[in-house]
Amino acid sequence: MQLSKNVSLEEFCHSDTAKRNGIDNTIKDAVHLASAKLLCEKVFQKVREHFTVPIHISSGYRSLALNRAIKGASSSQHCRGEAMDLDSDRYGKITNKQIFDYIKDNLEFDQLIWEFGTDSNPDWVHVSYSYSSKNRKQVLKAIKGKKGTIYQNV
Repeated sequence: MQLSKNVSLEEFCHSDTAKRNGIDNTIKDAVHLASAKLLCEKVFQKVREHFTVPIHISSGYRSLALNRAIKGASSSQHCRGEAMDLDSDRYGKITNKQIFDYIKDNLEFDQLIWEFGTDSNPDWVHVSYSYSSKNRKQVLKAIKGKKGTIYQNV
C-alpha cells in the first residue's frame, strides 16, 4: 500500500529495533493510517518533489511497544502516525538543513524539530502533521542537556 507516490506503508513502519526485538510495528488503527497518509501527502511528498532526490525516513510509525523499547516520549506523535524523522545526509545530495528550511518556509506542519547535530546541520529532522487538530507550526531545536534533551524555540 502506498501512503503517497514515493512512500509505502512498509517503509513508513520499518524499524530495525522492532525487527531485532520481534515487535509488530504495523498500523492497526484506521485513524493512525489516515494520519500517516496525510503526513506523507502533505509533507514528505512535497519535500521529495521539491528536491527530486530520495529522502530517507529514519523513523515513521511507532507502535506503543516499539515506542517503549526506544524510550520514546509517551505522547509521541509517531505513535499516532502523525510524525516522521527525515535524514538525507546519508545520500550526499541534499542536507538535513535544506530539508528543515524548506519545510519551515514552505509547508504546513504541526511541529518541526532540528534534532541535535551542529549549528549548521541537524543529525535528522523531525516533522509532524496533525490529523485531528490545528497545526501549530512549532519550530524547535533539540540539544543534549545534562539531564536529557532540551527543546528550544527557534
